[in-house]
Amino acid sequence: MNEKMDVLTIGVKHFNLSVSELIKFALEREEGVLASTKALQVFTGKYTGRSPKDKFIVNEGSIKDQIDWGTINQPISENQFKRLYRKALDYMAEKELFIFDGFAGADENFRMPIRIINEYAWHNLFVHQLFIRPSDEKLLEHKADFTVIALPGLKADPVCDGTNSETFICISFEKRLVLIGGTEYAGEMKKSIFSVLNYLLPSRNVVPMHCSANVGEQGDVALFFGLSGTGKTTLSTDPNRKLIGDDEHGWSEQGVFNFEGGCYAKCAYLTEEKEPQIWNAIQEGTVLENVVLHPNTFIADYGNTRITENTRAAYPIEMIPNALIPGKAGHPNVIIFLTADAFGVLPPLSKLTKEQAMYHFLNGYTSKLAGTERGVTEPEATFSACFGAPFLPLHPSVYAKELGRKIEEHNVRVYLVNTGWTGGPYGKGKRIELSLTRAMVSACLDGSIEQANFIAEPVFGLLIPDKVLGVPTNVLHPRITWEDKEQYDLAAKGLLNLFALNFVKFNK
Repeated sequence: MNEKMDVLTIGVKHFNLSVSELIKFALEREEGVLASTKALQVFTGKYTGRSPKDKFIVNEGSIKDQIDWGTINQPISENQFKRLYRKALDYMAEKELFIFDGFAGADENFRMPIRIINEYAWHNLFVHQLFIRPSDEKLLEHKADFTVIALPGLKADPVCDGTNSETFICISFEKRLVLIGGTEYAGEMKKSIFSVLNYLLPSRNVVPMHCSANVGEQGDVALFFGLSGTGKTTLSTDPNRKLIGDDEHGWSEQGVFNFEGGCYAKCAYLTEEKEPQIWNAIQEGTVLENVVLHPNTFIADYGNTRITENTRAAYPIEMIPNALIPGKAGHPNVIIFLTADAFGVLPPLSKLTKEQAMYHFLNGYTSKLAGTERGVTEPEATFSACFGAPFLPLHPSVYAKELGRKIEEHNVRVYLVNTGWTGGPYGKGKRIELSLTRAMVSACLDGSIEQANFIAEPVFGLLIPDKVLGVPTNVLHPRITWEDKEQYDLAAKGLLNLFALNFVKFNK
């Protein structure tokens, strides 16, 4: 199956269009409208987030013994994949296609040339902004190592195609091809390439990481791991530090590098006061996903989440004034694991031993909130190994082992920062103020936190500092903030049990 030859002989094709050209096509085709900032506002229809139950890896001979098969990495047969591919070719035969050629990976020693073929002009604008854009010279010699074909209008037949629904995201490592159909959510393209890199890079002594990263004036590098809603993008976008990247990185023997050339920031409740850099990046060329606009002024209403809590802005990293271009730096000095604990029991700041770091990395804990998903009426613990389980083709221990080795080799300080609730659980307590979280993160980054005395709290064994500049002492100790101490003790022990139950699978 020569996918590249077949694809290039069908349909009307537009290669590597500029931002302005792609916006023009999107508007003409009524794929979106311009917001007051001239950002392109689009809706993703039925799916406003990823479809993890519809993601598959082709069960091919060369890789089948390496993949961590299960509910995350579901197998699909080579024959089923060929059938879907043939349907894709037939579907594209009379379509107008938009093609982007670029790179994933800011470090030229590890970067992967990619080609992305889109049915929608706005999808092509999205990947143009999110991935690394080659110079005209590099474009002339560009040859893709991996191709993504994204066709929202092509729907699978589960009975015939072996899928779980009309939607499919299929990765073939032997064919170096990703097929996406039945969903308009653009994040599937971004995360498919991330999944590919998570498979390919460990064999090259690179740890692929679902984290943001920044660097200080002295060259000190910080990594921020965390699931959606924990503040990863917000806290790494720091006006006093250069942004390496907001979501996906590799850690090689030379240092850290960004996989992407753009940012995909959450927009729900975005304000200029709290997140000025993200606010100002939403301008011409930015893609606004599922953000509601005022009907007369076309001004974005970021507080309106009637469509989804997962509203997003996709923009090139150059729109962040202090972005590091190219996105690569030295080895990390500090790693921060972020969690948004809706039970209100984890300390807002803890120092981790190496063993604790591996425990929390493998657990990858945060909370789902009541109302964010159908059927969720109380806070729920959610665990995602390595803070990125949906994107890990290999067993989580592969990534954890190598990360642990690098932490030890480079003497990296590791902290756990809870950006969630204090004084009680969600609905009773309140969210820890962003200004206080920033003060705690700053203390970790500049090393002043190490001047504090650390006390082990009794439930989780976490080391809590006795003081942090600019943070009230009582905030550092979650039990003190609860009126009902017995309820705190019950909630804390309950979460500890959930941690232990989740970790059992890593001891097998």
